[in-house]
Amino acid sequence: MAKHTLLITGAAGYVGAMLVEQFAEREDVERIIGIDKEPLPELLAGIEKLHYIQMNTAEHWESEVERFAPDIIVHTAWQIREIYGDRELSWKWNIDGSDTVFDYAFEHAEVKRLIHFSTVASYGSYPTNTVEHRFTEDEPFRVTDYLYAEEKRITEEHLFQKYQLAESERPDISVALVRPAAITGPRGRFMRIRFGLQAALSGQLKDNFVYRLVSLMTSFVPVTPKWVRQFIHEDDVVGIIERLAFGQAAGRYEVFNICPPGPVVLGKDMARAVGKRMLVIQPWMVRIPFFILWHLTRGKIPTAQGSWKGYSYPIAVDGSKVTKKLGYEYKHAGFDAFYYTDGKYEYSVPPELRRQKH
Repeated sequence: MAKHTLLITGAAGYVGAMLVEQFAEREDVERIIGIDKEPLPELLAGIEKLHYIQMNTAEHWESEVERFAPDIIVHTAWQIREIYGDRELSWKWNIDGSDTVFDYAFEHAEVKRLIHFSTVASYGSYPTNTVEHRFTEDEPFRVTDYLYAEEKRITEEHLFQKYQLAESERPDISVALVRPAAITGPRGRFMRIRFGLQAALSGQLKDNFVYRLVSLMTSFVPVTPKWVRQFIHEDDVVGIIERLAFGQAAGRYEVFNICPPGPVVLGKDMARAVGKRMLVIQPWMVRIPFFILWHLTRGKIPTAQGSWKGYSYPIAVDGSKVTKKLGYEYKHAGFDAFYYTDGKYEYSVPPELRRQKH
């Protein structure tokens, strides 16, 4: 059996930590190098196969990784929240950091798989978007004023340019980009409570006065006329990445929306899921409080420029390519991923809060 060594960036993050933990259980994985600017998380403590490097991907980590010669790289590291008043630092961490990871992959012949996490947000939240349209991987990303989506768009451009330059010299490397819908599941909802739509609507933000104020403001579910969400279960994310990393190569350069088939989650569905009433509002009614809260809290509440559009104009994607090309069947429907607590990390959910479908 061939043994693999993985490099997983963003290893302390939501997705990265799950990949480290679950891939370490595979017999064909000899070692995992985890890189993150944050300290080693409790979830990963005690994993003997893990070599953890507390460092930003924009720093000089290459020489320490080289001695392990990873053959698979999964790049999840990202500063998702805009850093208030310091877009240059965000650019350095995200764009420069990603460039460093991509350069390492193409410059080291032992690397055979490169998997990069992108986002569906870069399709762009525009007023002309419709609830019915499903974006496919063939449709281009669009320029937006939402920094997270824009940096992801630029990073994809950089990756493709680097791939084209290295294509003739590295015919043996397989590059895959995944563009996930909103990732959720019991670990995300109960082990990693952080500011986000689900946490706010479900009343879990109680750490300080500002968060309690937000929870009070969302004592109902505010919904714009075109409001739409799609969710993918964290177990499906791990399953898809496992297929891309260890299964038959997807191709030389492939892009995948990862989102289960079926209906999108509408405002009425979200309200039902959190047991609240729905209140229909207009986009301008989202934009104003987002602007105020961003500056009032100096970015602690992540309502940065352009983010209000994601709550006003729909982005719905077609995620069927992973089934057609990889043969991966989604285990959880979109609404089920948000509502029920089934999954590998259900043990983290208090028994009285568990909602099992299966």
